Amino acid sequence: MENLVEVRDLKVEATTDSGRRVEIIRGVSLNIAPGEIVALIGESGSGKTTIALTLMGYARAGCRISGGNVRIAGKDMVTLSERDCAAIRGTEVAYVPQSAAAAFNPAKRIIDQVIEVTRIHGLMPADAARQKAVELFRALSLPNPENIGGRYPHQVSGGQLQRLSAAMALIGDPKLVIFDEPTTALDVTTQIEVLRAFKSVMKKGGISGVYVSHDLAVVAQIADRIVVLRNGEMQEMGTTADILTRAQHPYTRELLAAYEPKPRGDETVVEDSEVLLEVCCLSAGYGPIQADGLPLIRAVQEVSLTVEKGRNLGIIGESGCGKSTLARAIAGILPASSGTIIFEKRELAAAVRQRSRDQLRQMQIVFQYADTALNPEKSIQEILGRPLTFYHGMRGKQREARVGQLLDMVHLPKSLRHRRPQELSGGQKQRVNFARALAAEPKLIICDEVTSALDTVVAAAVIDLLKELQRELSLSYIFISHDLSVVEAICDEIVVMYGGRKVEQITPAQMKIPQHPYAKLLFSSVPKLDPGWLDALELDPELVRTYGQN
Repeated sequence: MENLVEVRDLKVEATTDSGRRVEIIRGVSLNIAPGEIVALIGESGSGKTTIALTLMGYARAGCRISGGNVRIAGKDMVTLSERDCAAIRGTEVAYVPQSAAAAFNPAKRIIDQVIEVTRIHGLMPADAARQKAVELFRALSLPNPENIGGRYPHQVSGGQLQRLSAAMALIGDPKLVIFDEPTTALDVTTQIEVLRAFKSVMKKGGISGVYVSHDLAVVAQIADRIVVLRNGEMQEMGTTADILTRAQHPYTRELLAAYEPKPRGDETVVEDSEVLLEVCCLSAGYGPIQADGLPLIRAVQEVSLTVEKGRNLGIIGESGCGKSTLARAIAGILPASSGTIIFEKRELAAAVRQRSRDQLRQMQIVFQYADTALNPEKSIQEILGRPLTFYHGMRGKQREARVGQLLDMVHLPKSLRHRRPQELSGGQKQRVNFARALAAEPKLIICDEVTSALDTVVAAAVIDLLKELQRELSLSYIFISHDLSVVEAICDEIVVMYGGRKVEQITPAQMKIPQHPYAKLLFSSVPKLDPGWLDALELDPELVRTYGQN
């Protein structure tokens, strides 16, 4: 069978700020047959997206395709003019981005954006395009397919918008679709439905695909073959089954090992351990206060929980369930509307500004995105030095020495102290984020989705670091995440939230036998490193109807 895609000795160069040229893709070659889906796997900076974009004859600003051939149905995207490449994009090759929200214009109706490619390329009359869009909405298992196109992007859920972006890519009948991390930002229950929809449409239409991801379990459900990349070079390529069960390259084996962090099991259970934090009937939300004294939008409703000294509590649930709002309410960033927060046997004020400096010091919060949490204008030394001065009055050489100690604690070289955040990798920035929290010498750290933006290997290293710090400093963590394997790896107790309420509290060992229907749906929706898992999965349709938010 003749290949649809043939990439030979592909090279891509990037130009640094100093004008130096650096080769970021080094001699990659691969084929894709008609109807075949090939996954590109690797950590950030491995070249996954860069390679995928060359299939459209495109390189990011500051980059250029410096060598090799990229043939789509016999046409070399490297040598074609920009005008000829533009004619192929959307008709022969289409792209589904990681963030569907960023791909849609919030001021235009969905249907007009989905059919736009047919107008640009003159593929069919507008009425025929609308009818075809409705057929795609139905094929992608979207609710109310005849009318959903009349909505605006903000009026549909994240999972629905991701499938609508796939409809936008598919409407031009492309031979090849590039999926760039399309389910990374979705909850596990939503992810399952989106993956099923993608897989069904691709197989039914005999469409080839390139699936870019760092999640091996997701890739296992949709890809026929896997290409493992690192630092712009191919490490290994094989069928999905071979890569998952008979990986040859050490880096591939490292990826597989990192996918499932080792669960807690070596810690000694402390009888009658002391309670560090007690939250009683906490409610919080947004908007004006109503007659009953509660805010208009009640994101958290009467949640109670405890955290013991030296132990960790996980909080899980889908987007919008109230996890992060609960974290902000406990930290005092968003004052609770009712309920009490007792820390070290003393009741805390609802608002952070009303808490004492020592109370602020003892409870720190680390946010999901280090990029927005760290001041880009300050050096790492300045970022870490500020809490040392604020909480401990350190200045001069004493503060400099302590900054060095903090970098040691999070396994970063002292030479990074003079760099700014944008000069660090994602994993390094998150370590700086933790070092800043540790500068206060807290007793409790609230971790809000701190590994969700990290690759599997980097995330596993961060979890290992947190365990090490806990042993050395007797810390406690509240760990908020939608990654159940991460929560299982570090938490002693797990709280499941749905619709702003706590619906169940279990231990990691009980995750296989949850009692609440939503918890059952949540835990059964986590992809496994098994290519047949998705096809064999049978979710209770009543649970999906009741609790599915896709």
